[in-house]
Amino acid sequence: MKTLINAFEEQFVMLHDRTLRFVSSLPEEMLFRRISHTDGNIGGLTVGENIIRSAGMVEMTFGGITRRLWDDPFEWTLPEALSSTQKIVEYLGEVEVLRISGFQFFTDDSDLSRSIPAPSELKTLGSILLETVARAEHFQGRAFAYLQVINDGKPSRR
Repeated sequence: MKTLINAFEEQFVMLHDRTLRFVSSLPEEMLFRRISHTDGNIGGLTVGENIIRSAGMVEMTFGGITRRLWDDPFEWTLPEALSSTQKIVEYLGEVEVLRISGFQFFTDDSDLSRSIPAPSELKTLGSILLETVARAEHFQGRAFAYLQVINDGKPSRR
């Protein structure tokens, strides 16, 4: 039975779809716009940097699950490398392909209780997926909030 696996997969698909819609609807000049005053809860990352970090959480997890490479993708996902909407959308597509390949490793819900080194301590696959969705959605939410601050409190069209 794959009830939990399907629920996790649905969460990742919704995260990906929300991110694609958001990035595609965002004027490109807003991606890396910095504002001088930010709320301490939003932090210093721009809209684009938060979106890239969100996708990076997913990439790191599924790189770890599929290849045992728990490298933080920070080095190859710098704003200089992903400087446009098109490049970010391409990166999101690459991350989604990796995520889909990772879900092919799961045959049933019992797989979620298996422990793997992630990256330095043993964790169950279920807890890894739960942490990843939470962290990725956190960065996505920060991107939405930062855009709202840039827009003087007006919510974005997501």
